[in-house]
Amino acid sequence: MLTTTLCGKTLKNPLIGASGTFGFGEEYASFYDPALTGAISTKGLTLNPRPGNRGIRIVETPSGIMNSIGLENPGVDAFIENILPDMRKRDTVIMANLGGHSVEDYLIATEKLDGADIDMIELNISCPNVKSGGMAFGLHCQDAAAITKKVKAKTRHPVIVKLSPNGDNVADLAKACEEAGADSVSLVNTFQALAIDVKNKKPMFDNVYAGLSGPAIFPIALRMVREASRAVNIPVVGIGGIASAEDVLAMIMAGAQAVEIGTMNLVEPGIIPRLLDELEEYMKEEGIESLDAIRGII
Repeated sequence: MLTTTLCGKTLKNPLIGASGTFGFGEEYASFYDPALTGAISTKGLTLNPRPGNRGIRIVETPSGIMNSIGLENPGVDAFIENILPDMRKRDTVIMANLGGHSVEDYLIATEKLDGADIDMIELNISCPNVKSGGMAFGLHCQDAAAITKKVKAKTRHPVIVKLSPNGDNVADLAKACEEAGADSVSLVNTFQALAIDVKNKKPMFDNVYAGLSGPAIFPIALRMVREASRAVNIPVVGIGGIASAEDVLAMIMAGAQAVEIGTMNLVEPGIIPRLLDELEEYMKEEGIESLDAIRGII
C-alpha cells in the first residue's frame, strides 16, 4: 500500500529519516526499529572528519529550530568501516548524504562511496566552496549542474541532489541538475536565517547566520516541491517541516515521490511509526491502493 520506488530502489514506505536529524539510525533504536523507515539519509558526510562549529548550535524558534552544526561527522572512511556494516544489518535503504568544501573533496569521497555497500548518494550542494570565496555550490544553476555532472561520472550509485532554497529559482536548479545527470532531487534544505541575542547585543551563532527548519517552513517547502516536480521528469523527494500525515500526503499530492522527516524527529522521536499508522489508516478510509493514485494531483 505504501511501497514506493525511488531511483530504481524499492522503499517499503515513502518516509525517509532526514540527514542531520536521524544520525545513522541507531540513535532512534531505543524508540523503534529504524528499519521501519523507507530509507535513512545519513548524517552529512565529508571526506575528512569534522568537529563541527563552536558555540551555540541550535536555537528554538516559533514552530521550528535554527541550527549551525557545521557538518560534524566522522568522515567517509570511518563511516564505511565502522558505521555502515551495522546500518546494513537493518532492512532499509541507505542514502549516504555527502558534502564537501571543494570539488576535489566531493570527487574523492564519491569514489570511496562508490565501492561501499550503500544504495544511493544524496549530494548536499549547500556547502561553501572554499576555493570560490565561500559561495555554496548549489546557489546557481551553472555551479549546481557542474558539481552534479562531476559526481555522477565518479559513481555507479544513483545520485539525489539536495537543493538549497536560498539561491536561483528552485525549479531552474532542479532542471539544471536533471540535465547534468541527476537521478533525483530532494528539497528543500534549510532557509538562511538570523537570531540575535538582544541582551548581549550579538548574533546567537558564531557564524552569524544559521539554517531554519521545522513546521514554520512547510508551506514554502511545499510550494517549491510542486514547482520542482512540474519542471523535471526525475523523482522529487520532499523535505521541509513535515509534522503530520496530512503534511506527507500534501507533499505527495504536490508531486513528491517520497519525503524526508527532519526536525520533528527531535521533537517527537517516535514520529515515523506514528505517521505510518496514520497513512495506512488514510489509505484504507479513502480506498486508495497506491500512493501513485494521488501523486502530483495538485
